[in-house]
Amino acid sequence: MKTEILNIFDGRGNTLGVASRDEVHEKGHWHETFHCWFVTREHGKTYILFQIRSERKKDYPSLLDISAAGHILFDETISDGIREVHEELGVDLSFEDLIPLGVIRDEIIHDSLIDSELGNVFLYVCPERIEEQLHFQEEEVSGVIKLEYHAFAKLWSGEISEVVAIDSAGEIRLVTKTEILPHSESYIETLLGQMAKELKL
Repeated sequence: MKTEILNIFDGRGNTLGVASRDEVHEKGHWHETFHCWFVTREHGKTYILFQIRSERKKDYPSLLDISAAGHILFDETISDGIREVHEELGVDLSFEDLIPLGVIRDEIIHDSLIDSELGNVFLYVCPERIEEQLHFQEEEVSGVIKLEYHAFAKLWSGEISEVVAIDSAGEIRLVTKTEILPHSESYIETLLGQMAKELKL
């Protein structure tokens, strides 16, 4: 795999230079990422689509995560991140199809990995049954699963311990918080607030 080179920043967002992806995650440098959350509205309810990370992934295999996401390379603009949607989910969108939710910081620490992200977060309101149009990048994604917005918010806050979810095969299953990639509390809280504001939930 080609070495990814990323712009790195200090805690205030000032540019420090560039570093390899491995160094970024080893030393915990802040770096830019692209996050695209798919939502769909069905029968009066709003559902968030989570990707199911491939079991082949080195980090957090099989956990539920952002619909599509990836790093912004040192020579790219934020809009170039739209490629992640096509690569991971097989859907062709334009950057103009997305609703910007702002830059939300997300810091995840796991074993020797320190992932300090300046997440450029976007929302895509997709048509019903979008899952029938998806084609997954097998080494990255094994499927998607839908969680109703309010149920996910209660799950994340600890108000409830499990939620009913629908996977890309149409099967119903129960999901617990431990099955979701451990994003920072502030990231998810800010995300849910921004989603509610944009979608008037």
